[in-house]
Parts: sequence; structure tokens; C-alpha cells
Amino acid sequence: MNRLLRDTMEEWAGEAQVPHDLADRALRRRAWLPVAVTVLAAGLAVVVAVLAVGPHGRNTTVRPANGVTVPVRPEVPSMDVRADLENAPPKKFVAAGDVAVSAYFTTWREKLPDGAERLRRVWHMYDPRSDGYEKTAWAWLDVAPGLQLAAVLQGEKIGRRVGILDMNTRQILTWIDLEHDVGSLAWSPDGTKVLATAYSQYPEQSRKQMGESAYTVEDLVAPRTGYYIIDVATGEAVYHPLPSLDRDGKPGNMNARQDLGWSLDGSMLWEPTDTMPDRLWLSLDGKRQDGPAGDRYIDYTSWSKVSPDGRRVLGRDLPPSIPGKRVVLQQLAWTDNDNVLTLGCAVACDSEFDNGLVLAGVDGDRTTPLTAVRDRGGDETWNWVLTRRN
Repeated sequence: MNRLLRDTMEEWAGEAQVPHDLADRALRRRAWLPVAVTVLAAGLAVVVAVLAVGPHGRNTTVRPANGVTVPVRPEVPSMDVRADLENAPPKKFVAAGDVAVSAYFTTWREKLPDGAERLRRVWHMYDPRSDGYEKTAWAWLDVAPGLQLAAVLQGEKIGRRVGILDMNTRQILTWIDLEHDVGSLAWSPDGTKVLATAYSQYPEQSRKQMGESAYTVEDLVAPRTGYYIIDVATGEAVYHPLPSLDRDGKPGNMNARQDLGWSLDGSMLWEPTDTMPDRLWLSLDGKRQDGPAGDRYIDYTSWSKVSPDGRRVLGRDLPPSIPGKRVVLQQLAWTDNDNVLTLGCAVACDSEFDNGLVLAGVDGDRTTPLTAVRDRGGDETWNWVLTRRN
């Protein structure tokens, strides 16, 4: 019996009548896919024939002189597949169906005066003019759905100035100057707002090598102070205080970086934990709430496991596509009703660390590589940003 149907039937066990909110309950259940540090072993499972379901302190407000006109989201005439099988990270635009690699970042270790080192990022962003990716100097960036606008953070590591950039002209349409440093940016699902997580200091812990493969990690007090919600059309930025989760809390988070994210419909926010549940839900003004029903199947990502037509949900227990070999390692996002963008291997994985982006059919009998294989331990380690094309 498929997972969605099984979960719902279990709820009915004590009821004499079929509940009126069947469709809502089907999405309120959630399947967990813990992600280990060294193993990402997730196959594609198809669950068929379910009902269709649609997917603390005083605040401060910053109002710059001008906002920007939010462009109309384009209708993509062709849900074409774009690949770069020669490069990792890619040099040519990568996309499949409604999902595109809009940006990516590579990482390097900054040497500190005391002999320690800490993580830094170098961002590359899609450039429609060259149909490839352009290296940038921004501290952080995120691309809006539709690939027309980007939000960029000016600064070396964190900063107080957010720019709204036209992807086609590469011009900054407006700057929003903030009163608190922020360290990450995330567009709302409808492409009208930007969520900026605020920090008192750069939220990356330093480490010092103590032996050939042993490190000591700085006991950094989690520095999150709150967040801004920026209305792009008006340029208004409203700040809400929100301290980091306690590392010893239940749920809690031991990581210094605790960036916030959006619910799938943009009506709520979430903050990450390193326990279960993997996130805690907030109203837009920071009040703790139960999570929305539509976000029950997201499995440690910001993408729904439910297909666009609401008829299927990705699972985790199918055999590998090639006998004895794992091809799909982790499911990332539906590209249409029949295909999923995944982390996987072109043919088979000798090591789960040597992988790339692969388009996989939900029936498990076809895979199409989209990027060259990356070696996570090498110099070309890269981390993609996925964005809706329309």
C-alpha cells in the first residue's frame, strides 16, 4: 500500500465515517529521509492514485526611496533539458523542465591569524547574455523564480546592503540599506519578497587542525539575531528579532549558521534544527505555529516531494535502477509530473561522493545526466541553487 494512502487510512482507524478533510490529511503526513554525512542512499519510489492536492521585541522598518517593478513571471514555451556534461561546476546553463540551476557556490578555507581556518563561499550566477555562469563578488545571492531578478548581498562575509539585480542587464535596480547585518537571502515562492537572516557576526565556525585528520572546532555562540522581510515592489524592509536555537534544546541546533526559509506557499517561515523535527515553523512576524499541511512532504529540502499534479509523492525504497548499482542517491525536485531532478551518477556510483545532477523518470527506467561528475573532496566542489523557471 502506498505511503500517502497508508498514512491516511491509519488516521481513519478510529472513525466511523470518512473524514471531510481527506485531501488535506493526505498532505499533513510526512515521510522522513535523514541525510547522513557520508551516505546519501535514496531511490525513487512512486506512490500513485491519491487525491490531487495543491501544493519577539520591537520591530524596525527600513523604507528606501524606491522599490522596483516586479517583472511578470515568464511562461516557458519549452520545458527543454539543458546540460553541461563536460564541466563540474557547469559552465553552460543547466535546466530540466521547470527547474534550473540558477546559481552555485564553491567553498574555500580562509586562514585565520591563530592558525585556524573557516569556510568561505564564492558565488556564480546564471547570466542569460552568455547562457552560462558568471563569477560574482557578492557575499550571498539568490535568484527569484522566473530568472529575471536576483537579490545580492554587498559585503565581504555579512553586510547591511541588499541589492535587487536585473538578471538580463546586470544592473542594480535598487539598494535596500538595513540596520542589522544579514548573512543569507531567500526569495519568496511568488518572487515578491526577500527573506534576509540577520547575524551579529559571520556565522561560520572556525576549525584548527590537531593532527592528520583531526580538528578542533571553535565553540561559537550562535549569532543569529533576527530576520528581515523585504517587499521588493515597495522597498520596505521589516525587521523581526529572533535569536538562534539553543544547541542543547529539544529541538535545538548546534550550528552557528541558522538561516531561515519559506514555506512552499510563502505564508510561513521555518528555522532549521539538527534534531527532529528538522524545522520549526513561524508566522511571518515570528510567532511559533504548526507547519502548513502542504509542507509535510519536503524531506530536508525547500522543494515539495508531491508531484505538480498532486498525484504522486517521492518515496525512498525502490531497488536501484541498475542491478547491484545505485544510480539515484537523493531526490531534489520534480521537474514535471513524470521526471525528477536528482543527485546521482551517470551510470553507477563507485562512490557516493562522486556524483552530479541527473534527470530521472519516476518509473526508474531512465536517467539523463545533466552535469559532469563532481568529486566532493576535490578542488571543484560546488553546491547548486535550484530555481523555478516560471
